[in-house]
Amino acid sequence: MICFAVTVIGFSADIGYLFGDTHENCKTYQGTRPWAAVVFVIGFWMLDLANNAVQGPARALLADLSGFSAGASGKWHRWFPFLTTKACCEACGNLKAAFLVAVVFLSICTAITIYFAPEIPLSPKSTQPAGDMAPLLHIQENQSTDSKSHNMKPEGIYADGYNVQSPTSNASIVVQSPKMQDQHESFNDGPGAVLVNLLTSMRHLPPALKPVLLVMALSWLSWFPFFLFDTDWMGREVYQGDPKANGITAANYHKGVQEGSFGLLLNSIVLGVSSLFIEPLCRWFGSKNVWATSNFIVFACMASTTIISAYALSEHHRGIQYMIGNVSSVKAAAVVLFALLGFPLAITYSVPFSVTAELTADAGGGQGLAIGVLNLSIVVPQMIVALGAGPWDALFGGGNVPAFVLASVFALAAGIIAVTKLPHLSRTTYKPAVGHGFG
Repeated sequence: MICFAVTVIGFSADIGYLFGDTHENCKTYQGTRPWAAVVFVIGFWMLDLANNAVQGPARALLADLSGFSAGASGKWHRWFPFLTTKACCEACGNLKAAFLVAVVFLSICTAITIYFAPEIPLSPKSTQPAGDMAPLLHIQENQSTDSKSHNMKPEGIYADGYNVQSPTSNASIVVQSPKMQDQHESFNDGPGAVLVNLLTSMRHLPPALKPVLLVMALSWLSWFPFFLFDTDWMGREVYQGDPKANGITAANYHKGVQEGSFGLLLNSIVLGVSSLFIEPLCRWFGSKNVWATSNFIVFACMASTTIISAYALSEHHRGIQYMIGNVSSVKAAAVVLFALLGFPLAITYSVPFSVTAELTADAGGGQGLAIGVLNLSIVVPQMIVALGAGPWDALFGGGNVPAFVLASVFALAAGIIAVTKLPHLSRTTYKPAVGHGFG
């Protein structure tokens, strides 16, 4: 699905051209292309769904390194000139080429994984009905035992937490017809059961997991404004450009977007290197403190965008010619900021999921549902920022700084709550985990 999605995204301009978008050359046309936008959105939805399934390594290769390197170099269309068309100019050709290269690498990785990685079949599920759709966590029930349990023979436990009674036990046994068993199994395996389990699990969360969800939501409320507006901020605020203008102002914007893509490439490299140090850091300082530190770093970086924007505006007042081709300290600081954010992003991609897994380690198989509930603390903030960031910026006259300032407030709140509310976990039992990637 990833390969198909990125192919659709890369060729969205050409598909829109076939569906009825303008036939005017893309070098001169400045209007909208509704069909290309629709195709792009559909492809991006599919890519987001597939990325959430594949997650970490493939996402880093596909959505970070390949895509950002395309924007940073700006020369892919020269290496693959056949990808530029009347509807797809240089920038579109760069993205198209990078995605096609990513498809080749991803196909190779998938083939190697399928050939060399053995797959262990899952054990059959128990057909015994569970009350309230087998709530997420039965930690308290597992910890409390009564006198009757001593008179029972040892029983097996499946990975999903259901007790399996011995065949020789005289305890009450639920006898189901084959038809009833098939119906029960089909419901447990269906999409409806997943939704019901997620909803019912919200009522059975352990108290220690609730601050984790809160910190996770605040963390992603601080991250998504940057994900949505990072290169646009570089083009508009740092380089003082405008994509709707002509001449020098438009050139400034595109130069800023290109430098922002280079910054995101550095961000991905820092993220990858930092991932190697997360486990020892959590063992030395504790996952709670490491996570809190990452939020404080995001707070400092998001707050510093206002300072960088102010200095960039000051440079702009010296004259348009001063901005073109001049690598000033302000522009360098913006690129460094992009790179520094790779460290807290690596923590956000790993530590919260490891904390959740450790808190639910005694749940008898409820960790999968717990991670699903944790993902709700990612997608809900994503929708909030996507719908509210634009109107919020408009209240302050436009630009991206208002959203970044609000992001810094959320990051600060997340860090404070992480320090004061997150549970203390063992430093010796930390195990790294790979989590959700932004969509």
